[in-house]
Amino acid sequence: MIFGEVPVGDAVGARLAHGVRAEGLSLHKGRILTEEDRAALAGAGISTVIAVRLEPGDIGEDEAAALIAAAIPPDHLAFTPPATGRINLHAQANGLFVADRAAVDRFNRIDPAITLATLPDHVSVAAGDMVATVKIIPLAVPGALVHAAAAVLASSRALEVKPFAAHRVGVVATELPSLKPSVMDKTRRLFEQRLSPSGSRLTDEVRVPHRAEAVADAIRRAAPENDVVVVFGASAVTDANDVIPAAIRAAGGVVEHVGMPVDPGNLLVLGRIGSVPVLGAPGCARSPKENGFDWVLARIFAGEKPGPQEITGMGVGGLLAEIPSRPQPRDIRMPERPLSVAALVLAAGRASRMQGSHKLLAAFEGKALVRRSAEAALAARPSRVLVVTGHRAEEIEAELAGLRIDIVRNPDHAQGMSTSLRAGVSALGPGCDGVVVMLADMPHVTGADVRRLLDAFAAAGSHAIVRAVSGGKRGNPVVLPRSTFAAILQLEGDVGARHIVESAGLDVVDVEIGAAAHVDVDTPEAVVAAGGILRD
Repeated sequence: MIFGEVPVGDAVGARLAHGVRAEGLSLHKGRILTEEDRAALAGAGISTVIAVRLEPGDIGEDEAAALIAAAIPPDHLAFTPPATGRINLHAQANGLFVADRAAVDRFNRIDPAITLATLPDHVSVAAGDMVATVKIIPLAVPGALVHAAAAVLASSRALEVKPFAAHRVGVVATELPSLKPSVMDKTRRLFEQRLSPSGSRLTDEVRVPHRAEAVADAIRRAAPENDVVVVFGASAVTDANDVIPAAIRAAGGVVEHVGMPVDPGNLLVLGRIGSVPVLGAPGCARSPKENGFDWVLARIFAGEKPGPQEITGMGVGGLLAEIPSRPQPRDIRMPERPLSVAALVLAAGRASRMQGSHKLLAAFEGKALVRRSAEAALAARPSRVLVVTGHRAEEIEAELAGLRIDIVRNPDHAQGMSTSLRAGVSALGPGCDGVVVMLADMPHVTGADVRRLLDAFAAAGSHAIVRAVSGGKRGNPVVLPRSTFAAILQLEGDVGARHIVESAGLDVVDVEIGAAAHVDVDTPEAVVAAGGILRD
């Protein structure tokens, strides 16, 4: 390929290396110049352009990217059409992305003009996530290099997505006087959320005293009925002969490894009863935050059999405590699947400032406020509407009778808004591209307002955060893309998604909807001022 400054008179057939803009003229990078382009350039007073000419054997950037992508086995992968020398690869199933670093390195060392970037090896992905990108940097490259790069990928399993398979999972939980039953209940609910991406299910939970013989008996009974057994200990494992590893051996199993170089997650126990994995969960597995327990579960659900070699190899990249989830900024949406955006109406709060009345049961134009909010969500035509309930749930749900919505009960609603966000996002399922979060106590937000937010989200390629504003001041509702879901699942306490909006590193699109963006009703006076009639 010959690169350089070319006189306009000699530029027909050359490809622009840089775009050209002049009054009434806009020619983009990569354009193959025609006689009409030459005349237009000359007419605009432009005498030279920066362009390239292909030499014999050269291949254009898009064709080169397509040839390389064609060498990648397509199992559970989808490919975007080539554009500006780039093809992105997306997962077609929830699963484990696996990359052969040696093969990827060989590919990237063929020539600096030909590149392949991937997610980290053995990271969990959802269907639709971008996992890798092929990028040809110049406008053309020698064909011999392209074929050499393609051969590397054709001769190896450099990239693959191993889909998760549904597993039956039994839980043994140990009890001590110091461990509250409410903590154990929450642990079970969070664990069921962890199982959701793989389609796995919790078959049973058995609670026993924190003694090796009791745990061994429970493991022995659970193993024949399940594909995996998980033990949540009331006390952390501090030794290879502690209660959980001792129980695995007493049940007739083997302890393959105690501990792992992942933080949080150090205190994991890995054993087996026959072919059934038995995991002693570290204490951090009681939290929704990512930890080493998630890594081992993901490998098992993807059909792998992790052992000491795999676990001891997790140290590089294993410091998770301070690593926030980040989006994929250059992700390009696959055109084959229509956008799926849900509406999440938060209606679980206690309304402590309402002096005994429930604001969501207040009547606005003859309808309970919660029903009015749910109908506004439905009128915006999202893919589905979920309403999270908690405080006085039966009464709230009675007001929603007959609507085409999904109810999500939040038993932890007293612990704050974060629990409702987590419960709602956990119920969205793997095919959801984004969610518009609505507060049920905003009586003047209409379906048309929400629809404008959803349209703006689609126009931004489903990768920006979209929020309602009034007079330029931020308000609600807000649309959050799927790349923020992991961060939402880590929220704790009485907080919403504001920190995520401010720290996600995504574009934020503001949509003016007027005063409705700021009107919520937290007191009896506010309900009346907004046009509502109080009920008990």
